[in-house]
Amino acid sequence: MYTAIPLAVAALLAAGIIVIGSFYILSPERVMGGFGLKLPAPGPDTRAWLRLKGIRDIGSGLVVLTLMRTTDTRTVGIALLALSFIALGDMCNVLWSGGPKSTAFSVHGVTCAVMIVVGLFLIHVF
Repeated sequence: MYTAIPLAVAALLAAGIIVIGSFYILSPERVMGGFGLKLPAPGPDTRAWLRLKGIRDIGSGLVVLTLMRTTDTRTVGIALLALSFIALGDMCNVLWSGGPKSTAFSVHGVTCAVMIVVGLFLIHVF
């Protein structure tokens, strides 16, 4: 019971990032605006770089879901804490690139914070 809510949030985070990653693979230009950065130039090279983000996102979500099925909640929490670095890096990248602060904090910052809080609950810090 103590871990049911954090595990449910972890599953939602994992599923959400898999969906977002799928959009980056299928239609990268369409979803790029939600990230907080402008497209450098339309073209196949840009699409290829954006698809890399999609692959990274899908892989991250699959790691969490796989750990949820194969190991204990503490390990899932540790993985979430480690993976929160990606959201933090994305937030910093948007800020350093002059992207909208509102997107940096509301999309990437909140994701990072939720991942950290859920991770800490799962490793029983709270």
